[in-house]
Amino acid sequence: MRRVLFVCAGTLLAVAWTTAGQTNPRARDLGVPFEGTPGPLNSITDVKGVEVGYRTLISGEGKLVVGAGPVRTGVTAIFPRGKTSLDPVFAGWFTENGNGEMTGTTWVEESGFLYGPVMITNTHSVGVVRDAVIAWQLKRGMPAPLEDWWSLPVVAETWDGDLNDINGFHVTREDAFAAMDGAHSGPIDEGNVGGGTGMICFEFKGGTGTASRRLSEKHGGYTVGVLVQCNMSLHRYLMIAGVPVGREIPGQDVWGEDTGSIIVVVATDAPLLPHQLKRIARRVTLALGRMGSISGNDSGDIFIAFSTANPGAGTPGKTVDVRALSNEQMPALFEATVQATEEAIVNAMIAAKTMTGINNNKVEALPHDKLREALKKYNRLNEVR
Repeated sequence: MRRVLFVCAGTLLAVAWTTAGQTNPRARDLGVPFEGTPGPLNSITDVKGVEVGYRTLISGEGKLVVGAGPVRTGVTAIFPRGKTSLDPVFAGWFTENGNGEMTGTTWVEESGFLYGPVMITNTHSVGVVRDAVIAWQLKRGMPAPLEDWWSLPVVAETWDGDLNDINGFHVTREDAFAAMDGAHSGPIDEGNVGGGTGMICFEFKGGTGTASRRLSEKHGGYTVGVLVQCNMSLHRYLMIAGVPVGREIPGQDVWGEDTGSIIVVVATDAPLLPHQLKRIARRVTLALGRMGSISGNDSGDIFIAFSTANPGAGTPGKTVDVRALSNEQMPALFEATVQATEEAIVNAMIAAKTMTGINNNKVEALPHDKLREALKKYNRLNEVR
């Protein structure tokens, strides 16, 4: 793996991933049992064309000084057809609880299309990232017939203010540019990376995670890929593979009540229309329920799903023919979405490392050995050779 390191003012370390692969253990490596068949990478990038990029910002330690740090944040970029494509994709979105933000979704709802990337960052950096997407797209040039081009970028957030100097506004336009410029296919990193850098999940260290499912040939052989930025729920609720991990593994009290947020991006190559993709996005809630989340009052649980099928469907000024599965073919995709979302969240927690942030706030990572012990106790451990 090669990293490009940018040293900015002070000791800020910004990491843009140029080539990547999962260097941390994943849930399956520890013997966590999951249903379904993953794609070759078990990643959202198993959906052909999807590219993901990160910018990770980590600097400073000790007492919070607003504007100076400590900094534990970043940006994630997900391109449905890759960063060089101007071809929009059919999309649908859904919110389980709306104490959060995902910009651009009114136009997704109205038009049925997603134009450009999905970006994810921290709560107070949505504006700068949104503006950066427009500037980045303009910089690359909009060819005919798009001279009067305009943009309503999709930018989502979760709160990292327990570990990060969130009111210091450390995410910049250049950081968003780096995440977009660095987007790539193939394996991607998980845990404390990109927008997920400073996140907390079930009161253990959370972050960015991904997983995928490949449907059988009987169900079309389609792929469903998921990427999550998880920052939600309470330790005592945590269920993994049906095991009450939150009761079996002692944990810290970070929040006291159900709070936090989660952003989930679902990609598929199955030919689906916008209303069908909204149905896919709704199924994310079932994965959260499997893991114990109740989507508390202060939680922003927002999901978007898109299909890379039907290229050219958004061509201006033309009548186009599109393909779509029947509703009777949807259940296998629903199942794949639930399975991949659950595994992506667990992967994020497995990959995340213990982190100390502002005012020496420390959030412990989910202990791998204790997780294996809990799974074994309930006869749920897959022995890994």
